[in-house]
Amino acid sequence: MDDAAVPHPEQSEPDYPQHWEADILLRDGGTARIRPITPDDAGRLVEFYEQVSDQSKYFRFFAPYPRLSDKDVRRFTHHDFVNRVGLAVVIRDRFIATVRYDRIDAEGRPSETGTDAEVAFLVQDAHQGRGVASALLEHIAAVAQERGIRRFQAEVLPENRKMVKVFTDAGYTQHRSFADGVVHLEFDLEPTAASLAVMRAREHRAEARSVQRLLTPRSVAVLGASRNPQTVGRALLRDLLVGFEAGGEDDDRRIYAVNRNAPPGTEVDGVPVHRSILDIPGPVDLAVIAVPAGAVPAAVADCGAHGVQGLVVVTAGYAETGAEGRDRQRALVRQARAAGMRVIGPNAFGLINTDPGHPLNASLAPALPQRGGFGIFCQSGAIGVALLEAAHRRGLGVSTFASVGNRADVSGNDLLQYWAEDPATDVVLLYLESFGNPRKFTRIARRLAAAKPIVVVKGARHTGSLPPGHAVPSTATGLRDATVDALFEQAGVTRVETITELYDTGELLALQPLPPGDRVAVVGNSDSLGLLTHDACLSAGLRPRTPVDLTTAATGENFRIALDVALEDQAVDAVIAVAIPPIGTSAHAFMGGRLAGPDDPEMGSDDPEIAAALLEAGDRARELGKPLLLAHLALTDLPNRLRPGGIPAYPAPERAVRALAHAVHYAHWRRRTAVAEETARVPELDRIDEGAARARVDAALSTRVAARPSPATTLDRGATRRSFFTRTRPGGARITLPDADAAALLAHYGIDVSPTLPAPDEESAVRAAAALGYPVALKATAPHLRHRPDLGSVRLDLTGEPGLRRAHRELDALLGGAAQAELVVQRLAPRGVDTVIGATVDPAVGAILSFGLAGAPAELLGDVAHRLVPATDQDVAGLIREVRAAPLLFGWRGAEAVDTGALEELLLRVSRLVDDLPEVASVDLEPVVVAPHGLAILGARVRLAPLPVRSDLGPRAMSTL
Repeated sequence: MDDAAVPHPEQSEPDYPQHWEADILLRDGGTARIRPITPDDAGRLVEFYEQVSDQSKYFRFFAPYPRLSDKDVRRFTHHDFVNRVGLAVVIRDRFIATVRYDRIDAEGRPSETGTDAEVAFLVQDAHQGRGVASALLEHIAAVAQERGIRRFQAEVLPENRKMVKVFTDAGYTQHRSFADGVVHLEFDLEPTAASLAVMRAREHRAEARSVQRLLTPRSVAVLGASRNPQTVGRALLRDLLVGFEAGGEDDDRRIYAVNRNAPPGTEVDGVPVHRSILDIPGPVDLAVIAVPAGAVPAAVADCGAHGVQGLVVVTAGYAETGAEGRDRQRALVRQARAAGMRVIGPNAFGLINTDPGHPLNASLAPALPQRGGFGIFCQSGAIGVALLEAAHRRGLGVSTFASVGNRADVSGNDLLQYWAEDPATDVVLLYLESFGNPRKFTRIARRLAAAKPIVVVKGARHTGSLPPGHAVPSTATGLRDATVDALFEQAGVTRVETITELYDTGELLALQPLPPGDRVAVVGNSDSLGLLTHDACLSAGLRPRTPVDLTTAATGENFRIALDVALEDQAVDAVIAVAIPPIGTSAHAFMGGRLAGPDDPEMGSDDPEIAAALLEAGDRARELGKPLLLAHLALTDLPNRLRPGGIPAYPAPERAVRALAHAVHYAHWRRRTAVAEETARVPELDRIDEGAARARVDAALSTRVAARPSPATTLDRGATRRSFFTRTRPGGARITLPDADAAALLAHYGIDVSPTLPAPDEESAVRAAAALGYPVALKATAPHLRHRPDLGSVRLDLTGEPGLRRAHRELDALLGGAAQAELVVQRLAPRGVDTVIGATVDPAVGAILSFGLAGAPAELLGDVAHRLVPATDQDVAGLIREVRAAPLLFGWRGAEAVDTGALEELLLRVSRLVDDLPEVASVDLEPVVVAPHGLAILGARVRLAPLPVRSDLGPRAMSTL
């Protein structure tokens, strides 16, 4: 439809939808901003249109259309943000692309109630091919869905192949036809598996490319370079020069120095100093900013004007200093992104790339680390120094390193996207103190961990210890450590406790094959060290064989034979060699009544033949796909001898075993995940009525919202959109459903709660028991007494009226009155194991399914397992077996095993419920009595809460913390 033919009625100025604004990454790694078009954009629209080629204008309007009339400009800048919406992509305050939809009815006429809309795009020729239209389509589709539109229609000339491809590649369900020389496209806006996959793939490519641009600049400028050798700017320039020198004589990359106070002709370390980056004659890809915080905005503005692609902001004085600093930090990010730049920092330690073709040291590290396979990310400069020093001390190489300080823009998620594509990175090491987007981290890390190990130290584990300055949404500040563990477990991330353990584990994963199982052979020349290693294996959940003691007189040949036997054994998955200095040699001779000290020249020496035997065994271990590692005491030379052969050596058996246990767990996750990709499924379940459940949720939330009107309803122009505003009103109703309503909602998903009837007096109790049928239970349900049988609030096995009356009188007297205790009668459940099932929507992570055994195991010991929703059949099977008390479900000490099949089905139903109905904030089923045949749900509580305006399933957008 030609926009010029569509009349639009006048209306009052609508509310501006601020939440539609978003920063985005384009295909080439550059940034831009998407926002609604307003009347104030008239000048920008005209300027934009003048930069569009005649061909692109023809493709848009199907006729020559050289310029926009005043009427056109008004039409394209005045929108009601419901039936007519226009969005623009903006870089440096200039439009580079626009999109518009108009709501239509079934006959294609303008409408205020239809569920279809006509959509059209226009992209400046200079920016075509950057993924601009694809990003606009995602955002305009999300806006349309928010406004009750379910389908887009578009008419495209066949010659406009780029736009046809934008629509066809998006992954939506489409219908395509051709008539009168025009391609007519219709596609539903409901996200599909294909559309989400396309969106994630584009996100991955754009974020990986943006990091690559930061790591491989052709030219770098240091803003704040000074002749004073003690300044940060001078140190950064010096470190950059050292890094660039590693590129060799043929390296044609350029380094520039900038200092606004430098006299003409100034040089620093042989580099001419410019007073402004705008004075540099050539392009600058990366700017390292080390000027005072007050001078940063002007420096960023100059960088944007010069076309810089990325910034490393070392300057401090931002969010780590308080609320004013946080405002400055947000302004910095907005300013940089608006100019198409990404930001490392502020308060950053810097960025390192050891690629021989692009060596870069844009950091405060005095030298480039040696080249290797570790990709390192951290949020602390001090920890960054420790990580680099530890890698150097161990002789381990680094591929790339980023210490991002306040993490206001570029985050660990961006680096993970890059490392997934980087062939030089074999193992990822992370030091995290906070999450900006935990849900996205889980998704990206799971994909990466399927190919490369990720080892993490998580600092700030306790609520309230979040470091100052970190850009974290309010929903993620109280992320429970148990939730973090579940997140890591499901994503295949290996969590360790210390920096030492980080490298212990990373080194093993980098240098040795993944263990095929948990069976461990221990071989060495010390019976005591072997036993310590054996005990450590048992404590770590491994299955060690009896240690093989070669005695302290063992030779290299003894080691070679024993290691060969252990490696060839089909019942062994990994081998730990243990070694001490040979007793009785000069290395440990008694001298003057004392053992030789660490300064004695012979102390810590070893037998070269033992080292040779270990190196030979290491080659054989790789051939067999089994890891070989060494635990030693007082042998300082042996680890150095083994380093060329890639055999990790640990100066304590506990460290070796912990590293191996992490490797075993990760290898098991890899195998399990690979199988699950082929076999795991979310089974089809009967007795599910999503429509009825949705209506019940909408009704419950609408009842509360009706009592508290929201300004958002000013945009509500039809009943088709009323439920949306009800469910998404920010800060809206949060309600706990009455027990009867909760049971009714759960019943729509085949979850049957054992009915209860109130028993405020004896006669009511007798009538309730007669209705339900004996035997019954009498219990208190008041909040302070619910699930507290230890307070005597439950009477079981009541088989007749006399017993029921007596129990009622007892509880009435014990609990301060039947009405206050809220006594109810419930049919007695079969005997079994009491369990607890829950599902909670964590705003930062999403829905989490939980399982534990009722009472002390879950409440006192925290013996609860978690999985992210949606859960598969294999997820729930693992969930019930993961808790430490799981043997009680499977016939512990001769008891009859319970019906775990029924339990797994119930978990799948709860998972399906919270996945289908994101307004369900929590479900608690307690207790769930699992019997040998079937189960009974004796208590249920359901809470509802409004949806956030956007979710992780929404269009691609950068963080706006």
